[in-house]
Amino acid sequence: MTHLPANLLDYDRGGIRRFLASLGEQEYRGDQVLKWIYHRGITDFEAMTNLSKSLRSLLLENADIRLPEVVDSQRSVDGTRKWLYRLEDGNSIETVYIPDEGRGTLCVSSQVGCTLNCSFCATGGQGFSRNLTVSEIISQVYLASRELAADVDAEYRSVTPGLTNVVMMGMGEPLFNFDNVVTAMNLMQDDFSFGLSRRRVTLSTAGVVPMIDRLREVSPVSLAVSLHAPEDQLREKLVPLNRKYPISEVIAACHRYVAGEPRKKVTFEYTLIKGVNDSLDLARRLLRLLRGVPSKVNLIPFNSFPGSSYTSASQEQIDAFRDVLMNGGVMTITRKTRGGDIDAACGQLVGRFKDRTRRSERSLQDLDIAPY
Repeated sequence: MTHLPANLLDYDRGGIRRFLASLGEQEYRGDQVLKWIYHRGITDFEAMTNLSKSLRSLLLENADIRLPEVVDSQRSVDGTRKWLYRLEDGNSIETVYIPDEGRGTLCVSSQVGCTLNCSFCATGGQGFSRNLTVSEIISQVYLASRELAADVDAEYRSVTPGLTNVVMMGMGEPLFNFDNVVTAMNLMQDDFSFGLSRRRVTLSTAGVVPMIDRLREVSPVSLAVSLHAPEDQLREKLVPLNRKYPISEVIAACHRYVAGEPRKKVTFEYTLIKGVNDSLDLARRLLRLLRGVPSKVNLIPFNSFPGSSYTSASQEQIDAFRDVLMNGGVMTITRKTRGGDIDAACGQLVGRFKDRTRRSERSLQDLDIAPY
């Protein structure tokens, strides 16, 4: 088996300093390399002119900067962008950029597929292959930011604010890839790379309770919880992980996450599905559940995908659900569906990969559809 040189995109600042020290170099050289990669977009070691010739030779012999291949790039009529990236092993993942009123949010994937099998999400039905490496996570930010910066199309430049926020809300459960996701988020926040503040980096989880506690200790970024129901029996049907970590434990973990930080709030994501979780009684239960939790709620109209029997709640019902929460004192935002014409909306990301769980094959057989 061929041994590949170290991919420098797998390292945060501490990691690249340790790597260079292992080559007999001064650690501060790692800071210079980071700036070349992330500030100037340089991936050729020979072009890093403030490094000595001997260091450049060492890097050429022992390291590399390898990026995924951009297989497809799509732009929605509303300005949303979606990229399909092919990884070195042939699997592919999707990443989405959403511009909206002075901010630009990149929705980043953390796994090839997902193990959770949430019933309202296309990714879960595709099964799972593996965790993404640090380089595969941070490359999504790197490639998207470069393409957005180079977008000189006047029609879009005026409405494209660039990359201001990152959400770990793409394919996969980020807390099941904890170490790699945290290292990638460290890079997102490092002034020598992307320099985002921690409030502009959000991790969205289905509620992996022990890892929520661990995240608070090592990387207290903004937290979003994929809730979708206020009571366990219903949530278990929508989010099977609830059988392991029931709602009471998830809410307790959210309390701990924001403890001692009065300005910090947890965002609760709630996908509204017609006739399933959109009743006003459930809205009132949700209101009672969140009482005392510093939080806000994002209501998300369900976005359809092939094979799903669900449909979105009506706009009238969404508004009524929102009003119950707002009148009860919970900040509530109805998220606009973005990128639906390119299957880039929330819950629609699928990528292309080999499903090690064989879940997608079983699902396709049930639907009498041949797998690609």
